[in-house]
Amino acid sequence: MYLLSQMIHNQEVNRDLQSRGIRFIMDTDGSHFIPWDDVHAGDVVIIPAFGTTLEIEKLLIDKGVDVQKYNTTCPFVEKVWNRAEKLGQENYTVIIHGKPKHEETRATFSHSAGQGHSVIVRDMDDAIRLSNYITGSKTHEEFFEEFKGKFSLGFDPTLHLQRVGVVNQTTMLATETQAIADFFKQVMITRYGESEIKNHFADTRDTLCYATNDNQDATYELLKTDADLAIVVGGYNSSNTSHIVELCERQFKTYFIHSADEIKSREEIQHFNYARKELLTSYQFLPEKSPVKIILTSGASCPDTLVDQVMLKLVSYFDQAKSVEDVLAQY
Repeated sequence: MYLLSQMIHNQEVNRDLQSRGIRFIMDTDGSHFIPWDDVHAGDVVIIPAFGTTLEIEKLLIDKGVDVQKYNTTCPFVEKVWNRAEKLGQENYTVIIHGKPKHEETRATFSHSAGQGHSVIVRDMDDAIRLSNYITGSKTHEEFFEEFKGKFSLGFDPTLHLQRVGVVNQTTMLATETQAIADFFKQVMITRYGESEIKNHFADTRDTLCYATNDNQDATYELLKTDADLAIVVGGYNSSNTSHIVELCERQFKTYFIHSADEIKSREEIQHFNYARKELLTSYQFLPEKSPVKIILTSGASCPDTLVDQVMLKLVSYFDQAKSVEDVLAQY
């Protein structure tokens, strides 16, 4: 029994699956642990929530593997694919807001490029760079160098940036995706005029994932809280969790952990710096005061039980804390 790649980007979940005998074919960047020659008809290959490319799907089908029976692709990811394919059929170029190496972005690119032309932008800076080819202020040659590996076969920036629609990797910040879409809409209005906007820009805001969006909205509300620190629980390679960390860091001293095991004691915590991709150790992370107010949240892919374990471990360091049973009885 195989998983095509990680089921979700959470170390604890994936470690549990591996302990039960499930083998991972590749990592999230597409590097193989197991060669395709080792996969045979009759093997179970689970497609994870992020989905997979049309090319890998065809490869598995050709091997006689049932790709539908064990397909766990998130319906919100499929919704993005469906909209991207429809945009392609209507001669729009699909601008994908996502991380080019992320498996979901690769899958979305594969599905959208199968119906029309596509290009990937990582962030607003990339969007601004791409807009230079809509306005004609940069040349073909510059486009092919600047967006190397991020556009579909046969892409012509002169022809294929006249009609565009924006979709996203569902774990990106929804507010950033919407800002990028609004930016391209304004670029098209400037280029073609307000009266012609419907012929040059497709509104795709209904493809944003509500689960990720709700999690991000809840985090914005947390930022209004007067707290001493924030702890975010989730997988270190989880895109949506890293964005939650990014938001919390705007307001609080923030510690990004994947489980309660990283809280070593009341004085010591191991945590991940997602910008530098390194594990750090901090001491005296809990302030010597009473009461201590802690923001505790998690990525959308983090199981509730992991958050509960972190909460209970933190509570155990405070002698006057009420038991879970007492709190439940009170409320």
